[in-house]
Amino acid sequence: MDASLDAPSRGLWLVKWLLLVPHLVVLVFLWLAFWVVGVIAFFAILFTARYPRGLFDFNVGVMRWSWRVHYYGYGANGTDRYPPFTLAEVPDYPAHLDVAYPERLSRGLIFVKWLLAIPHYLVLAVFIGGGLWLSTGAGTDGWEDSWGAIGGLVGLLVLIAAIVLLFTGRYPKPLYDFVLGMDRWALRVAAYTALMTDRYPPFRLDMGGTDPGSVPAEPIGPPPTGMPTVSPPTTAAPAR
Repeated sequence: MDASLDAPSRGLWLVKWLLLVPHLVVLVFLWLAFWVVGVIAFFAILFTARYPRGLFDFNVGVMRWSWRVHYYGYGANGTDRYPPFTLAEVPDYPAHLDVAYPERLSRGLIFVKWLLAIPHYLVLAVFIGGGLWLSTGAGTDGWEDSWGAIGGLVGLLVLIAAIVLLFTGRYPKPLYDFVLGMDRWALRVAAYTALMTDRYPPFRLDMGGTDPGSVPAEPIGPPPTGMPTVSPPTTAAPAR
């Protein structure tokens, strides 16, 4: 999950709750579908150890859509650019989300992931509010339920940042980085409990807009001056 602070205005956050109504209506139905897909995926993993790719891509799209709405609204207030109505990745939008597709998944873990995630629920109950712990523990759609009515420390810090923005025109960067770290933690737990990965979420607050796990490797530069350049070996053609 990556994001970039996109110069939110001083006062638009005061009416974003109204502007988000169309998205929230659509997301109610998308998250119902997310839950149904999760149930189907449960049995698919149980019998084949694979998450059907089409279903996986759909659920990633629902999470991606929700993250853009969350980022625009009161889960970050990081942009005034209205979220697009699409499940697909939008390269020029300032908030991005992707989940690597797993070729195989553990059959046994699908029964206990909700239990293994309890320590995370306790942490996220502080970050986002008690709704996350209760609803996520009850099913795969808890991330949407809890973020539909954002609260906890994330909501408080976003409100403080919005008030500072209103009076100064600047979004405090330390608050932004901390909020993004908490959002990233919640998204990792959501993907894990939705059976989309077997990789246990780290107990780590990766702050800032760029996810350390998504930073591309630095390009390899030219060899130092004076160092010989080694050409790849050539293979002689076989004799006829």
